[in-house]
Amino acid sequence: MGFRCGIVGLPNIGKSTLFNALTRAGAQAENYPFCTIDPNVGIVEVPDLRLQKIAALINPKSVIPTAIEFVDIAGLVAGASKGEGLGNRFLAHIREVDAIIHVVRAFRDDDITHVAGKVDPLADVATIETELALADLETLERGIERTAKAAKTGDKKILRELECLRQANQALNEGQGFQRLLQDSDVATALMPLCLLSAKPVLYVANVSEQDLAGNEQVAQLREHVQKTDAQLVVVSAAIEQEISELDPDERSSFLDDLGLAESGLDRVIQAGYVLLGLQTFFTAGPKEVRAWTVRIGATAPQAAGEIHTDFERGFIRAETIAYDDFIVNGGEHGAREAGRLRLEGKDYVLSDGDIMHFRFNV
Repeated sequence: MGFRCGIVGLPNIGKSTLFNALTRAGAQAENYPFCTIDPNVGIVEVPDLRLQKIAALINPKSVIPTAIEFVDIAGLVAGASKGEGLGNRFLAHIREVDAIIHVVRAFRDDDITHVAGKVDPLADVATIETELALADLETLERGIERTAKAAKTGDKKILRELECLRQANQALNEGQGFQRLLQDSDVATALMPLCLLSAKPVLYVANVSEQDLAGNEQVAQLREHVQKTDAQLVVVSAAIEQEISELDPDERSSFLDDLGLAESGLDRVIQAGYVLLGLQTFFTAGPKEVRAWTVRIGATAPQAAGEIHTDFERGFIRAETIAYDDFIVNGGEHGAREAGRLRLEGKDYVLSDGDIMHFRFNV
């Protein structure tokens, strides 16, 4: 399935620079607000060493990683929900993403202006969250009005939907958010078609200077804020990520070693995104293709099969399954089968991260 992330933040906080680094798409990044009018979209392969190790045993014709899509919109300002700085137009571009990446400036640089005149991460976060909430309130009010008309028939299902929308509207008006409400399946179902921005999981990215990769006062403030929510936090230096993206792949490891980093910011952003959305990877492997697929944690074998093709899920019979470690230790499928490590799993099997799957189906 892969996943899509919308990147938001104030102007001049390194958002488009980070997008450039993550995707190497060459998005425009200038030191003035609203330089990005249309959204920038980039698709990035998800790095996974396991994919290469599986391929090394099989030598397939092609190797296909799973992917993440980044959608970068222009920097938002106070009043964006009302159209300030073309805000409404920008927000519309990210309503259907799976998660929000909220880039926050956590560095000081007198040469790069800040729209508020000072570096204050928590104030910046509040500005963006307020604008997303105000935009969602408008969407909810329209939804309530539309549903109230339909509820005049007395249909119990529609009346329940109306109740759920009003609960969400009240929660947002009172600044409570949707975390508790979304635990109710009726509320989650009612809100889903509205694609509310405030209901999406959030990954905060603190953009720091090279000297502050270990953290600083601004990062500490952000971390305290994140700990109060179900969000994730990653600390990166967009400037360093830009440098990494311009290096040859063979040079990147030594560059990261020199900085004392085990992995790039891209890797850490993707890993945090997987944790945030509760995702995991499974593989299919054969002489024609070795491929990585993304599913939610808790997915059953038929649901995983459906990621490949809906016919696979509809006509699912069984799944030949090998754990990744067993596949590698035994030198591939044949060795795993000989060692008794290949399992036949049915419709109730819940995938484990790294499973190598071969689906049997009939339609």
